[in-house]
Amino acid sequence: MRIVHSERMVDHDPGPGHPEAPERLRAAAAALRDVPGAEWLEPREATATELERVHHHAYVERIAELRGRALTLDPDTHTSAGTVDAAYLAAGAAIQATEAVFDGANTVAVALVRPPGHHAEADAAMGFCFFNNVAVAAAHARATLGCERVLILDWDVHHGNGTQHIFEERRDVLFMSLHEFPLYPGTGALHEVGRGDGQGFTLNVPCPAGFRDEDYVHALRQLLVPVAAEFQPNLVFISAGFDAHDADPLANMRLTERGYAAMTRIVKEVAERHADGRVVLLLEGGYDLEAMPRSLRACVDVLAGSASETTIEKPSQAARNLVHAVMEQHAAYWRFA
Repeated sequence: MRIVHSERMVDHDPGPGHPEAPERLRAAAAALRDVPGAEWLEPREATATELERVHHHAYVERIAELRGRALTLDPDTHTSAGTVDAAYLAAGAAIQATEAVFDGANTVAVALVRPPGHHAEADAAMGFCFFNNVAVAAAHARATLGCERVLILDWDVHHGNGTQHIFEERRDVLFMSLHEFPLYPGTGALHEVGRGDGQGFTLNVPCPAGFRDEDYVHALRQLLVPVAAEFQPNLVFISAGFDAHDADPLANMRLTERGYAAMTRIVKEVAERHADGRVVLLLEGGYDLEAMPRSLRACVDVLAGSASETTIEKPSQAARNLVHAVMEQHAAYWRFA
């Protein structure tokens, strides 16, 4: 396993009391320091060419011009002197983690990144995000690594609006999101299935507040597994936010470390079945400084093959109803068992 990380990403400081604090990255890195056999890599900055596969040229130039400046871009998204360097490193780390799973030695990589990325649109920063790290990495895999089909699973409690919008007209990237709904940013409704040639390649699972481990696991077993079997991805990304944890201050879900581990096991099995085991986990949200690193470590232990399987209870009727609704919405595009 490769873990891509740079202490320089803590130089992004959105200000006192901001949830996306530098301590998040320090806690995440500390949680993984003793992962057996892990190789730690220092990332490089993403290039403008790499960023412009998913972001508009004028937007990339605009962010570059903010280097060294402290500004407010929206009520949630602030820059400091070190923000732009950190954002370029985060996108570069996502690329480097992706390259690592194609080099033959390892098929699993983790990118410990901040600022996070999945809210960043092609032409706008928002929701703590500047560059869409997972989208940049997925586009890099398509452009340079011979990867024909990419699956992105986003389980951050907030919908990955930027990732969806960047890929929603394409058939080579399948985006699936489980998120609390309604909640910021207000996107990710059931009927959002993609547009044009990409219809059916966006699967939104808008979960009501209070969903637990067993509800998320049920959704992945019933939706992700059969769709991945048809889509046949060459690479699987996890946009791994841990803010659906019961302890997280920004949302209303009830996940635990056991649930995150169980979800990771399903993703790992999907990747082993269809993508030669290639999985890249990228850090997104998660704002409790104890729950987030514990949950991250639970996922990494599964990916490293050092975790035992846990028993998950039966899902709620609400989860069964939601999964049925998603199946009905996508019946024209995918076969569900």
